[in-house]
Amino acid sequence: MKLKRILQLLIILIAASVLNGCSKEAMPASNAEPGPNQVFISNYAYNPSTISVGVNTTVTWINKDPVAHTVTSTTGIFISGQIPQNGTYNYQFTSAGTYPYYCADHTNMKGTVVVH
Repeated sequence: MKLKRILQLLIILIAASVLNGCSKEAMPASNAEPGPNQVFISNYAYNPSTISVGVNTTVTWINKDPVAHTVTSTTGIFISGQIPQNGTYNYQFTSAGTYPYYCADHTNMKGTVVVH
């Protein structure tokens, strides 16, 4: 009887260990930072608000908010349309310059891409 109980506990511990390891890998850290050439949309802001990249670089915006946002160039050269939660938008910058943008739905959200 003792052996059966020990085996049950061992199985439970192994299962809990496996599930814990899987959940950590499947769920990104909530305090994760954007990678190179990425901008997170989070808490109604672009993070980073200014990003500097080289010519011919593609920038990826990732919406971490539960509401949709846009990435809209102030000069109209790129317009993402609605980016849903966990959605992305990519744009390749082929010319040097400074490219300000905003969210069309939340106009207080502003960002800049500097291309060198």
